[in-house]
Amino acid sequence: MPLKQVADLKIEWQATKILRRDLTRTISVTSELKSGYNAAEIMTHLAPWLEEQQKTWPSGYAYKLGGEAEESAKNIGAIMAYLPLSFFLIVLLLIGQFNSLRNPLIILLTIPLGSIGVIFGLLFTGSSFGFMPFLGVIALAGIVINNAIVLIDRIQIEMSEFHRALQEAIVAAAQQRFRPIMLTTATTTLGLVPLWIGGGVIWAPMAIAIIFGLLFATVLTLLVVPVMYALFFLRR
Repeated sequence: MPLKQVADLKIEWQATKILRRDLTRTISVTSELKSGYNAAEIMTHLAPWLEEQQKTWPSGYAYKLGGEAEESAKNIGAIMAYLPLSFFLIVLLLIGQFNSLRNPLIILLTIPLGSIGVIFGLLFTGSSFGFMPFLGVIALAGIVINNAIVLIDRIQIEMSEFHRALQEAIVAAAQQRFRPIMLTTATTTLGLVPLWIGGGVIWAPMAIAIIFGLLFATVLTLLVVPVMYALFFLRR
């Protein structure tokens, strides 16, 4: 019996396979980036547009960012999960080094100073904050802590070995450690300039974060650390 005697034949196109993600039917939209752009920069423009478009979608439709944005979020989350442990170990080492709570507190208060330069550098160069600049901020924190340790250690040496008064020890220590700290900043900054110029959209933002953050933090450290040390230890 011919099939057309019992059925109407028509062609209807259907998907060859149904893609699901987390048990939800999913359509993936991908694209390439033009030269000179990175995913973080594109997402700053794309995310607000998607939020507005989602308001007009039928019920049950939603979007989720993938690709480099998703990987960056996962990597940053993995690092953030272990940052409290690293911070705790750093505090223990500083307390063991100086046998004091005020000295580690002064050193830790200098870490946010680098963020001023990071924000300025990213805005000045038109770069976006992502995973690589985040790594640069972590590396910057270590350098800033090192500069503060060197300066505070010299202040204590001036008071214990040369029996200087507090304010005299602070001035002498700042004068003696000015050149080493500035040379360390200069060599680190100049060493990262090639990475800034030729690093592309991946490595250049990290170099920018370290360079500008270190320049600002170094100048502020030489000013803020002596002032905070005087405020914390001055006996009225």
